[in-house]
Amino acid sequence: MLGIPRRYSHFVYGFIQSGLTCAIAAAIASFPLVGSGHFVMHWLQAWLFAWMLMLPVVLFAAPVIRRLAHAMTREE
Repeated sequence: MLGIPRRYSHFVYGFIQSGLTCAIAAAIASFPLVGSGHFVMHWLQAWLFAWMLMLPVVLFAAPVIRRLAHAMTREE
């Protein structure tokens, strides 16, 4: 593999998760263009734009969300 140290695994996770989520959302938003033949180009542009915006949000929000979820739950 890439040999990225495990201590950075949360960044790798955020990178993959945000890319996948943005790809799915962009495909859904681009679906009306399937018949026109512009789906792939529109989807790629929408995905890239969404990923560039969401990657920092996911990477920086994840620790806050994790702490919030921990505060809202209890041990069983």
